[in-house]
Amino acid sequence: MTTCGHLDQIRDVTPDSTEGCTDCLAIGSTWVHLRECLSCGHVACCDSSPNRHATAHAEGSGHPIIRSFEPGEDWRWCYPDRAIV
Repeated sequence: MTTCGHLDQIRDVTPDSTEGCTDCLAIGSTWVHLRECLSCGHVACCDSSPNRHATAHAEGSGHPIIRSFEPGEDWRWCYPDRAIV
């Protein structure tokens, strides 16, 4: 695990969806894996998904850290540092 200068932006969040990628659900699309923003709780799809909504959310919002929203997975990714934290 790597430390980064963005850990202070992690909040106690509530996922905005438990059914899937919020953005894909809105447009009727599909996803591969889910990620949750640790700044606001937005649930979005991974970069292996057609729409890459998690990366788009991070770039558009400036929220740096996501976590896997997949059952049994427990990791976090910092976009600016491009590292597992």
